[in-house]
Amino acid sequence: MSAAVHSHIADAIKAPDLVQLGPNLYVARFETMKVYSTLVAVERLLASGRIRPGATLMDSSSGIYAYALALACHKYGLNCRIVGSKTVDKTLMVQLRILGATVEQVEPQATLKLDQSLRVARIRELMAADPELHWMQQYHDEIHYCGYEPVAELIANGVRGAPLSLIGGVGSGCSTGGLACALRERAGEVELIGVQPFGSMTFGCEHIEDPGIIIAGIGSSIPFRNVRHALYDQVHWVSFDYGLSGAVALLREHALFAGLSSGCCYLVAQREARLHPERNVVFLAADTGHRYVDGVFARFDEALALDDLQPAPVERLDQLRLPWSAMRWNRAAFEPALSPVSADAAQPAAAH
Repeated sequence: MSAAVHSHIADAIKAPDLVQLGPNLYVARFETMKVYSTLVAVERLLASGRIRPGATLMDSSSGIYAYALALACHKYGLNCRIVGSKTVDKTLMVQLRILGATVEQVEPQATLKLDQSLRVARIRELMAADPELHWMQQYHDEIHYCGYEPVAELIANGVRGAPLSLIGGVGSGCSTGGLACALRERAGEVELIGVQPFGSMTFGCEHIEDPGIIIAGIGSSIPFRNVRHALYDQVHWVSFDYGLSGAVALLREHALFAGLSSGCCYLVAQREARLHPERNVVFLAADTGHRYVDGVFARFDEALALDDLQPAPVERLDQLRLPWSAMRWNRAAFEPALSPVSADAAQPAAAH
């Protein structure tokens, strides 16, 4: 069998590998998620004339989206500018700069909300000074949904024979939202389960801070328009300690070295697969574990046994509590910017 030959490394790493971990449990394992969707977004922007050859694309990111955008710009001969925080790890920073990206880091802030707000304010300053810059707006421009259609096709073709449950970190909303929309067109009734950190306002949990760290990549402290709340059937809020336990278990049990958000998703997915043997459960592993070696995997002796961990079922947002809460969201509408902790928009029945 001949191997595919790609013209750019981004094309080689954009698609996930599907791995079966149990009778009805699967993982879509990305080397770095968002490459596929970013490539499609940039390609469509060029084709539509919204950006011109040689343009400078800019966005706020301190993680995998920054890398995805740098790769896309490298492939298409565009300039890349990233406004990030001081938390950008050295490995990523070196790669971004060698790839030709201009990386600007804002000063450290006391909270994620201040950090994200400062980054957006800096982008607005740069846009005002140079209107030719194109702000990609991964959190708000729905073009980022388009790139998940091929991933949905891969999952639908690879996981058959039973109703599907999809589990992933919410973050910008595009990966889980885009996949759910495309899968529901292809595979019928698909259950979507979103995973959030404590402290994230996206689903109304800004009133509870994680004593460990906020898992920033799957949460937010500012509203994201690309999060379509009415797509989600369940939401699970997972603490850093439980996410660490999930990431260590994923490596120990399945030799799968993935990031902290993947550990959170595995924690939820293995329980869902056990409770619902009649369904196929697929969770998203967004990146590898390399940047979490010191903060997560070096602390493997702190990991808890997953069989001993259970979520607290809640019916209202003011009942949320550490270290793991679960709620039947039932595709309710929600407005984070207006969210009191008892938001009327999200009070369906408790999670099973």
